Amino acid sequence: MEIMNYKGNHWSARKVDHIYIVSIENHSNIVETLTDFIQNQNIRAGEVTGIGAVSEATLRFFNPATKKYVDRTFKEQMEVTNISGNVSEIEGKQTLHLHITLGRQDYTALAGHLLDAKIQGAGEFIFYPLATRVVKIKNEETGINFYDFDK
Repeated sequence: MEIMNYKGNHWSARKVDHIYIVSIENHSNIVETLTDFIQNQNIRAGEVTGIGAVSEATLRFFNPATKKYVDRTFKEQMEVTNISGNVSEIEGKQTLHLHITLGRQDYTALAGHLLDAKIQGAGEFIFYPLATRVVKIKNEETGINFYDFDK
């Protein structure tokens, strides 16, 4: 078993064989920090999961009828009960596509596409890189990015 430790901009990680365990510093932005991580480690495809706590989150919801996104920011302390997503390449850049479920103080939940969130407490993630490159291209009919395996 091969184990290596890494540090980056507001993150630290341990690589065990080919899987990464990543911790984000308190008060860091999740998407910005994890994007720095995947660029630093040159992860071009893979899966990510995570948990933690945030003080603010901006979620996005896609309306297929209008092909437009609606964004909404929630500023309150929330538990990250799940972040799941993937890593791919869009327009030549390594990109995260993350969805999040957040638990509120009254035990209700919020969920959606994660634009960004600020850690307030812990941010713990596991990355499962794939030894390939995966490209997404915007589909004009739907307005959504889809995998293009010919690229």
